[in-house]
Amino acid sequence: MNRIINRIAVLGSGVMGSRIACHFANAGLEVLLLDIVPKNLNEDEKNKGLDLTSPRVRNRIVNTSLETAVKSNPSPLFKKSLARHISTGNFEDDMHKLSGCDWIIEAVIENADIKKSVFAEVEKHRKPGTLITTNTSGIPVRMLLDGRSDDFCNHFCGTHFFNPPRYLPLLEIIPSDKTSNEVIEFLFWYGEVILGKTTVICKDTPAFIANRIGVFGIMSLFQSIGSGSLTVEDIDKLTGTVIGRPKSATFRTCDVVGLDTLVHVANGLYQNCPDDEAHQQFKIPSFIQKMVDNKWLGDKTKQGFYKKIKDASGKSEILSLDLNTLEYKPQSKTKFATLEQAKAIDSLKDRLKFLITGKDAAGEFYRSSFGALFSYISNRIPEITDHIFQVDAAMKAGFGWELGPFEVWDAVGLAEGKNLIEEQGLRISPWVDELINSGKQSFYEIKDNARLCYDIDTKDYKIIEGQRHLVMLEKRRSSTIWKNAGCDLLDLGDGILCLEFHTKMNTIGSEIVEGMNKAIDTAENGFRGLIIGNEAANFSAGANLALIYLLAIEQEFEQIDYAVRAFQSMNMRIRYSSIPVIVAPHGLTLGGGCEMSLHADKVVAAAETYTGMVEFGVGLIPGGGGTKEFALRFADELKPGDIELNAFRQRLLTIAQAKVSISAAEAFDMGIYKEGRDQVVMNKSRQLTVAKQAALLLADSGYVRPMIRKEIRVLGKSGLGTVYAGANAMLAGNYISEYDKVLSEKLGYILCGGDLSAHSLVTEQYLLDLEREAFLSLCGEKKTLERIQSILTTGKPLRN
Repeated sequence: MNRIINRIAVLGSGVMGSRIACHFANAGLEVLLLDIVPKNLNEDEKNKGLDLTSPRVRNRIVNTSLETAVKSNPSPLFKKSLARHISTGNFEDDMHKLSGCDWIIEAVIENADIKKSVFAEVEKHRKPGTLITTNTSGIPVRMLLDGRSDDFCNHFCGTHFFNPPRYLPLLEIIPSDKTSNEVIEFLFWYGEVILGKTTVICKDTPAFIANRIGVFGIMSLFQSIGSGSLTVEDIDKLTGTVIGRPKSATFRTCDVVGLDTLVHVANGLYQNCPDDEAHQQFKIPSFIQKMVDNKWLGDKTKQGFYKKIKDASGKSEILSLDLNTLEYKPQSKTKFATLEQAKAIDSLKDRLKFLITGKDAAGEFYRSSFGALFSYISNRIPEITDHIFQVDAAMKAGFGWELGPFEVWDAVGLAEGKNLIEEQGLRISPWVDELINSGKQSFYEIKDNARLCYDIDTKDYKIIEGQRHLVMLEKRRSSTIWKNAGCDLLDLGDGILCLEFHTKMNTIGSEIVEGMNKAIDTAENGFRGLIIGNEAANFSAGANLALIYLLAIEQEFEQIDYAVRAFQSMNMRIRYSSIPVIVAPHGLTLGGGCEMSLHADKVVAAAETYTGMVEFGVGLIPGGGGTKEFALRFADELKPGDIELNAFRQRLLTIAQAKVSISAAEAFDMGIYKEGRDQVVMNKSRQLTVAKQAALLLADSGYVRPMIRKEIRVLGKSGLGTVYAGANAMLAGNYISEYDKVLSEKLGYILCGGDLSAHSLVTEQYLLDLEREAFLSLCGEKKTLERIQSILTTGKPLRN
């Protein structure tokens, strides 16, 4: 792509506009954020003697919106300092600055006339060739082009970001019939690579792809639930993680999004889709309208389908809405035999196939809801898109589904899905009948290490656009060269191997240690490099705490010692193997997972990586080489003139406060990732591709195994004095507990290299031995066991 984007303008600083601006800042862009000028002074401005001509007043709306966004939690920014990339202004004083922007994004109120008036002003200032897009969530893109020039129209389309833009990866691109192909191709590429989005091309139809299907599913449920016996909490139990949907399921999601937002989209679909076979499903049921009239809109009004109250004793309780009486009641705990049996099925695809066979209300619910969904999506092709995979991608990225609707259909079986449709008396699209009658068994297939999708035009399978050259482990299953109960070793081609974890939460136990050693042995004998990565939701939640707890309770300290030695040895092999080892963390990368990253030749991290050494929270210190590595990095990074105790304190507090980064970018500031060595990939689906390229580059550059470190400078007693004084001060101020003080002193002892009388040079093995000894001693402490038990049973840390 020859087009270069240096500066973005976002017009409108509301919830969406301000957060879109933040995400472009995350991507390293300079952003201009503009909004309207206030018409009146507020009380603070009056008291300060300001008037409507004051710059502070004129930019009040945009500045307040940006400040609110930056302070919000979860943060729209990878780190707070990125806010400096965003400058602000207003529509009256600063529109001329659009001439210096390469892409202008309109995100004002969802009103076609207002949007048109904004575009009229934009055209006065934008330079020819500048991209101009609208973030409309439902207004037909073609309606917004009246009176615009040919150049404007050729460079215009819809870019529908989902809220919050940082965390929901879907970006729907909606071209008009005048949008140039170059613009469509560029925006698709830019969204995927630079913004980290799952980008889908939509036809200019009401609500586009994701909201059209997602809102149908919710409204269909609303229409059927009133006459049934299932409660709000029943539905959320049935439509959450058990079927690969977000934990918030259906009604909790409605509360988070806002019932008014849902009703707005549903009304738009009811008005604009008169020929939709499910047209009546979009009509607002009476109980929903009553909720809207009562302002029971969800979290924004403190009550919706759920309501949080405090009882007489002050204890919080969450009530659910009885949809028959519209009164709040304590939540009931209904058990479904089908769900109880499904708990034993780990594979989502196998679980879905089982759920529709249930003989109880749950099974009946799944047969009905899946049948309605399958019918609806079959009839949306080719209305909203020509491609099956675009529907699945949109629902996974926009609504957080683990499997898209056509992938769900594949899981239960094409023929069985058709039966579910017919049992509901619904219509299936002729192209699906044709597919089934041709003898084909699925919408997707894997062939020659490529994922293919059925194409309704050619009536055959085609490689999915944009995925031809991506490294996807799903496509490489046939290239597995070794496996055990916890991991697989796959050949990615070109001499690169990948070790993939698949334990629960990818926790690290003996299977992972065995797999790592096998992977390095194999790679050192005939291969060029190794990637440690996976495609699960999280890279690794760290060591298997349950196993450590069990061994500690049984006082099996020799086994704990063996396990810690094995883990340290594994990480040292990662560091000192004769082939480059790339670690590709994403999602939760905690404890031992973080320590793996510390020992890699290079880290290729997904932007949404939340990493840190969190062992302090369970009464331990990092025992897999992480503490050693922080001592080593402190010694290497200290520059002449630096105040060494300040730098030392930062390293110690990062571990002692069990800090976890809110992004991969913040992990650099924490000293976990290294500038100039490690890199961040915005799009997780491209992470393993970039990791493979990095491994090949290191190999091609003539990789040489690093030398084992034998001269690491440590502070000895001079540092220990600072540690002990700080721990005593924190205890005296009631900032830490007595046991936190013990932990801090043990941690400081390792980082300082023990109680050496002066600054000294020590080896890595010396520091590893100190680390292991401290870890073992803490495993024998009652308070450590209490902390581990609290995490295992409640998921919450205990301060004791």
